[in-house]
Amino acid sequence: MGAFKKYIVSFSGGKDSTAMLLMMLEKGLQIDDIVFMDTGVEFPEMYEHIEKVEKYINHKVTRLRAKKSFEYMLLEYEKKKGKNKGQKGYSFPDFRNRWCTQYFKKSMIKRYIKENYKDFEIIEYHGIAVDEVKRLEKNKEKNIKYPLADWNMTEKDCLEYCYAKGFNWNGLYEKFNRVSCWCCPLKSLKELKVLYREYPEYFKKMEEWEEKTYRKFRTDYSIKELRARFTREIGGEE
Repeated sequence: MGAFKKYIVSFSGGKDSTAMLLMMLEKGLQIDDIVFMDTGVEFPEMYEHIEKVEKYINHKVTRLRAKKSFEYMLLEYEKKKGKNKGQKGYSFPDFRNRWCTQYFKKSMIKRYIKENYKDFEIIEYHGIAVDEVKRLEKNKEKNIKYPLADWNMTEKDCLEYCYAKGFNWNGLYEKFNRVSCWCCPLKSLKELKVLYREYPEYFKKMEEWEEKTYRKFRTDYSIKELRARFTREIGGEE
């Protein structure tokens, strides 16, 4: 390993990046920094998990948070250029415009590396499992490594590995397939129904946001429509 290289783990706190981090430490791979990009809209269980991992590995996790909140960017940020110049807020993200990933994750870690490691060659480790074929094909930057793929670890393998190590996110993965931000429109209807039933305060907050922005939560459903659907479905189950 070169003297002028720094090895940084991009740590989301999910099952894949957690498994990757723990396995890297087990294998004795060099890690100079572990970076968690905090969107501010993570589940409370995720913040608890980050602290638990930090204590378990006896290594500081660097926490980065953008200057502007998710709510501000969603509703208030004024676009400075392009056809939507002057428009307030990005509104809800979708498959074509995942502005949240760019602003709260990619830009944050790039800025952090530039400010703290400008004299080093950086190798980033990202937790993408071997069965996430499309993500692996799309992400081919030469300075980013995907050790889970090299170790033939699937998403299922990663979750089982974490459970075996005593990490269970207080049951989050029993409720959601992917433990992303609680307000993510890319969640499945099944996951959104769980959110409605078990995290009503978050569902209400999303409804308040939707009333203040120019685009509904998803192309197929507004939050109000989802509330009506889930209320009807849950009532039929009881």
